Amino acid sequence: MAGERVLLVGGGGREHAIGERLVSHGAVLGVAASNLNPGLLSLTKDSGGEFFKANPTSPQEVLEVAKKFKAELVVIGPEEPQFRGVTDALRAAGFTVFGASSKASEIEKSKVFARSIMKKYNIPGNLDFWFFESWEEAIEFLERAGNVAIKPARQAGGKGVKVISDVQAYLSEEKKKVKEEHAKRILTEVMAKYTDIKEKLLIEEKVDGVEYTVQAFTDGERVVPLPAVQDNPHLFVYDVGPETGGMGSVQGPGKLLPFITEEEYKVAVEILERVVEAIAKETGEKYVGAISAQMMLTTKGPVLIEFYSRLGDPEAVNVMNVVEGNVLEAMFEAAQGNLKTELGVREAASAVKCIAPMGYPERRDLTKGREVLVPECEGAKVYYASVDVKDGKLVSGGSRAVEVYAEGKSISEAAEKANACASKVKFVNWKSVWRPDIGGEWYIRRRSEVAELMRSVWGLR
Repeated sequence: MAGERVLLVGGGGREHAIGERLVSHGAVLGVAASNLNPGLLSLTKDSGGEFFKANPTSPQEVLEVAKKFKAELVVIGPEEPQFRGVTDALRAAGFTVFGASSKASEIEKSKVFARSIMKKYNIPGNLDFWFFESWEEAIEFLERAGNVAIKPARQAGGKGVKVISDVQAYLSEEKKKVKEEHAKRILTEVMAKYTDIKEKLLIEEKVDGVEYTVQAFTDGERVVPLPAVQDNPHLFVYDVGPETGGMGSVQGPGKLLPFITEEEYKVAVEILERVVEAIAKETGEKYVGAISAQMMLTTKGPVLIEFYSRLGDPEAVNVMNVVEGNVLEAMFEAAQGNLKTELGVREAASAVKCIAPMGYPERRDLTKGREVLVPECEGAKVYYASVDVKDGKLVSGGSRAVEVYAEGKSISEAAEKANACASKVKFVNWKSVWRPDIGGEWYIRRRSEVAELMRSVWGLR
């Protein structure tokens, strides 16, 4: 596969990690992104490829880039290009594409579609759910709802999710107001810019437990799972604050996490296998590309929180570094509908720390255009994410700017190395926000305790 011309769509930390891995297998890398990611720019130069400034969600622009680059394989990194028909346009023009079609990517785009298809095909791990198209429909239900998770019905980059416990009778009126206010915010702010989906609000039964994600490659029939990773969506230490696109992730050592068993891993793999089969039946199209199951180990056992129609970010940074085997070959085979390559995993543990400007994720107007200073780090690697180069300076794009990766014999050792580097990433005249607790000894111990509690209750059911 050496010398194959591969066009990578997207310009974030996930794409930097994917691009690095593809180049390691000998790919000549092209990149189509709206931001000038210095990590990806360097990879294109080193491999003899080319960086194209283009809107990654525009089918027409990406198609023009693919033609100009003479791509032999196109890899779609983020979800939005899939939702907006980029994959469809490329395939229609004869390109070989690793990425879900617009129909298949509904599994992430529409949380209602995902829950409904699990219910229809009796796929394990589903939750009770209710969906609404308007505030008027939702208000009556919210007045009598108990413990619930309130979400945008569409994938919105991790924004708008709120989990509410309503167990104290003396606070029931206050909790009802919180539910109603948050639901209105989702409808008027988060979902206002999306016109490509009918359902606006999703309400699910609330569950507690330990989250984990299993990602996979598929050609629409065979599913090749990757090692389990745990992402951490909360902004601040000790899992508090608003939910984000992910503030850091841990993996290993090896295929499992210290607090997740082989059986729990296999449940996630089964869900992925069955949903890939169900999508083909439901849409008439094979699911081709990466697919991920974000899971939670609860008192009901492992349940599905949501699907991704791509690799996670930052979870991709972990797996692209520890997976054994030829990732380029696996992607090319999957895109051709003939996935045969086996992918293993090194017996290493890893940790990723995401660094964002203070104000993320709620005040992106304050987080854009901040100059970023990234140090040289020993024992860790830096992946560039939501950044751009302007007037010779590295500036933030409003989201997580840098993702720091490190390995160790244990997650705690890897996290310590990542922390040493993350602490040196600075924004000029602005504060940063990141999670030094992710992967630490308290973190592992706490999740192990919660997981054991969930299993003990689940075993009594």
